[in-house]
Amino acid sequence: MSRALKLSGQTVALAVVAGMLGLLLWRLTHESHAPKLGGPAPVFSLKRLDGGGSVDLASLRGKPVVLNFWASWCPPCKSEAAALETAYRRYEGEGVVFLGIDYHDVSGDARTFLSHHGVRYTTLEDGSGAVGDRYGLSAVPETYFVNREGRLVGFHIEGPITDPKIAAEFKRGIAAALNS
Repeated sequence: MSRALKLSGQTVALAVVAGMLGLLLWRLTHESHAPKLGGPAPVFSLKRLDGGGSVDLASLRGKPVVLNFWASWCPPCKSEAAALETAYRRYEGEGVVFLGIDYHDVSGDARTFLSHHGVRYTTLEDGSGAVGDRYGLSAVPETYFVNREGRLVGFHIEGPITDPKIAAEFKRGIAAALNS
């Protein structure tokens, strides 16, 4: 009896290991990659968190766009919220559109985050993470810049724009979106 039980346990353990290896291989072969700078920005249409309909990236052609992927559960996102809002206020007069994309989050938590941090720029829901996957996100926050022609320009920023090394890239990314 104990030999049969031991054999059953080994069979189950082998099946679990084989399943995990299969998942790992699938993930490695289906891993999303960041789109190339200079290439077209992956288009999307997402619902606004404020309930005001949806936003289609293609409809913003002709305007420079800052795409910032974030989540309410992300500590660095909390630290950069005020800096993004300040940048939004600074550049909105120049026609720069800021889109916050709430990635893999609960809508209620995201709305509380926006209220708590005084975020006014348009914020969209990507609860499934499908758009983030198209942009090859590895973590949040991440930021992209889109020029008037709908092309990714400047930098792909991985990390909070409040990091001193990243802050300069953020400003140059906005300049690239405005001037290319």
